Amino acid sequence: MKSTEPRLPNAEAFIRQHAMFPPGSRVLCAISGGTDSMCLLHFLSRREDLTVAAAHYNHQLRGAESDRDETFVREICRQWDIPLTVGRGDVRAFARREKRSLEEAARTLRYTFLFQAAETERCQVIATAHNADDNAETLLLHLLRGSGLSGLTGITPTLYQLARPFLTTSRGELEDYLAAWGLPHVEDSSNTDDSYTRNRVRHQLLPLLEELNPGFVRRLCSAIPRLREDNDLLDSLAKQLFLQAGRREEDLVIPAAAIAQAPPPVAARAVRLLLAEAAEGDWDCSAAHIGAVLSLCRGDSPSARVSLPHQLTALREYGDLVFTHSPHPEPVEEFVPREGDTPLPGTDWLVRLAVPPWPGLVIRSRQTGDEITLSNGHRRSLKKLFIDRKIPKALRDSFPVAADGDGVIFAAPFGPNLSHPRSREIQITDIRETTP
Repeated sequence: MKSTEPRLPNAEAFIRQHAMFPPGSRVLCAISGGTDSMCLLHFLSRREDLTVAAAHYNHQLRGAESDRDETFVREICRQWDIPLTVGRGDVRAFARREKRSLEEAARTLRYTFLFQAAETERCQVIATAHNADDNAETLLLHLLRGSGLSGLTGITPTLYQLARPFLTTSRGELEDYLAAWGLPHVEDSSNTDDSYTRNRVRHQLLPLLEELNPGFVRRLCSAIPRLREDNDLLDSLAKQLFLQAGRREEDLVIPAAAIAQAPPPVAARAVRLLLAEAAEGDWDCSAAHIGAVLSLCRGDSPSARVSLPHQLTALREYGDLVFTHSPHPEPVEEFVPREGDTPLPGTDWLVRLAVPPWPGLVIRSRQTGDEITLSNGHRRSLKKLFIDRKIPKALRDSFPVAADGDGVIFAAPFGPNLSHPRSREIQITDIRETTP
């Protein structure tokens, strides 16, 4: 390339910094037909170390204008001898069906198409034309929504197969490149519609900030890599904390103190990872959910709980923080046992009565004031015994108690009340402990 030809030095340096395109790569260029993507297609197609293909997605949101864009892209790729893959989708119908915003639905369908097209065209990299102004707009939008540090790191330069070579190149530089090369393009009429928040940021907020502080976008974009480094460090510390969690059957368990004692930014990120793991990836947690789980870890209650979306519950079980999908055990439904063996339906408990039932005898859940005398002669409340055994509060009502008018006779899992005159006549056992 001659030195007098228009170039994009910021993009060239950014590509080298992030090793975006290994020599010999086949790159799929996402092209809409607008200024930025036309610059990208032209810029990449002039590189001798790459093979370039193009992909265009018709969102069918602007009627004849959307079809015009598709026709334009087809003609440009024909003239420039660049292979083109075109996709179409009814974004509005998809948004209604999936209950998503138009912007989110369009992004989902577009990226799904791009990854499929890359596979079909055997492309190792998918290049998109996001530029420095887009990066600044994204940061400001996240800031307006009250985002934390992770939302202030802008658009990721590389992610999976995606590469964004123009993230340090301004929209003005791209317009100059387009004009210098005399490149054609089409205008998207929706980009002038200020009913969209991003367009108001682009047309009103950014120009005002540039007027107040010339070079604002350039300085903001130069700060983004530093913010990303800080965020990456916090994420790595959170990952180390997350790795202390383990599985107990289907539940996810981690020492509550590990979360409570971690620095707040690390603890919040670790909780986000735990929620995603507990929900098997189907999670978009809010700051309120994260705060509730953090309070659970830092609180004094050994049996507190927080109900979360996706039928997930976070529990304190003394020293542990537990994420579970399991429903809470039902309290024992009160009944009179028969002589002999009576299994409790749906449980592992067996009531064994040596004599016919007598008036007032009942099997039930614990009640306030229940006490038993232990083999050492000490009289203790069931509440104290449950606490001593560190049995979570959520489980205590599922333990059967035999009682009559004179009080508790036998209490699972602690044994008989030796001060009750009929303590030898009834027994409650765990079938799992008696089955060979």
